[in-house]
Amino acid sequence: MDNPQSGASVQGNKLYVGGIPYRSTEDDLKKAFGEAGNVVSASIISDRMTGRSRGFGFVEMASEAEAQTAIDRWDGKEMDGRTLSVSFARPQGDRPPRREGGFGGADRGGYGNGGYGRGGY
Repeated sequence: MDNPQSGASVQGNKLYVGGIPYRSTEDDLKKAFGEAGNVVSASIISDRMTGRSRGFGFVEMASEAEAQTAIDRWDGKEMDGRTLSVSFARPQGDRPPRREGGFGGADRGGYGNGGYGRGGY
């Protein structure tokens, strides 16, 4: 039966993990979160263009209780020099919409003038 407090805003045993050290592997994440219980899966999100870690990912624990233990164990704690942010993952539909615009813009860099500023080549 669903936990009435969890509602639709969280996924019971799936965790969002931010601040993952860029050189960490999914096995490193499994080992670290294994201290809190049985890890079902761990994934680190990579940049599509470069293949490098984006510094966040998801860990699925075997139960909601183990997920809470993992939050208590790792949220705000340091891993390889970076502070982790650990919370229950939200379903995609519950996230705020992304800003329009795609590849940056005049004030954010992005693609456009080849990086040569406003004055040209």
